[in-house]
Amino acid sequence: MSKELENMYFGSDVSDVFEKEDCRLMRLTNEDGEGMMTVYPVFDGVYLMYNNFHMKSCRSDFNEGGNIICIDHCKEGCIETGIDDKSCCCLSAGELRIDNGMHNHGASRFPLDHYYGLTIAFEVDKAQAALDGYISEFSMKLGKLREKYCFREDPYVISSSPEITHIFSELYNVPKKISRDYRRIKVLELLLYLDALEIDMYKTVKPYFYKGQVEKIHAIHDLMTSDLSRSYTIDELSAKFGIAPTALKKCFSSIYGSPVFTYMKLYRMNRAAALLKSEPDMKVADIALAVGYESAGKFSQAFRKEMGRNPLDYRKYSSQTEVDTNEE
Repeated sequence: MSKELENMYFGSDVSDVFEKEDCRLMRLTNEDGEGMMTVYPVFDGVYLMYNNFHMKSCRSDFNEGGNIICIDHCKEGCIETGIDDKSCCCLSAGELRIDNGMHNHGASRFPLDHYYGLTIAFEVDKAQAALDGYISEFSMKLGKLREKYCFREDPYVISSSPEITHIFSELYNVPKKISRDYRRIKVLELLLYLDALEIDMYKTVKPYFYKGQVEKIHAIHDLMTSDLSRSYTIDELSAKFGIAPTALKKCFSSIYGSPVFTYMKLYRMNRAAALLKSEPDMKVADIALAVGYESAGKFSQAFRKEMGRNPLDYRKYSSQTEVDTNEE
């Protein structure tokens, strides 16, 4: 692995787990949790890194000053990054971001305490020489791709599309026996797709939010999730935290990936599911009250719609699954 890439990514919180010729596995730990990063060299100057973080935040020492292209894809969770001390932007599940590395540097926050995605980093000059040597008539030029997508201060974000989903779903499921060549083919396919893509066909306008707004949204989230028996209206939250209702809804959806009430409904169901598994003697009616439903019937109906089973069936299924796992 090149010293350039090593200097780009890895700070004092990162330690090597192991390193081989074709793979490097690293662990990032801090007071907020743990993250694992697995890096594969694809071509000379091209690196594919799988990122799996279970933490609230971390910091990267990525050096974004070089002739770099970074492609980030979020598969699960959400990552919140900024380019200065006043603003930040979020990448949500299914979205792809292309930039010059500016969002891979500095502090990152994971609002859902989890992020799973990948980064493809190109050292443009070195990578272009490698691509030319691999396919002599390869028409795509990384310099032109960088000019196409990295000329503005705001990131170029592509919303989920069938083509993007297809390419990345296969990058997350690489056949072991042909892994090196398979990754090369998928990276080439992605580059050709981005080269041919009409510049504004799938672009998602990802607004920057003032960090003061983002901090208020985090506080709103903490308030709503700290006591699920209590519900709040948008107007109540707006008045309590001094943020306009429209800005509140827009910022919350960008950070947490869905509108306020959609997010809270799923949060309640996930909390209820955890209680059904961890508290086998707790009555369904009491769980309903604990997650904000006064009616056990309405709770059961909502739970079945989200989880595919009614609460008692879910508890029975979860218990049996745990028994089967232990026996194995």
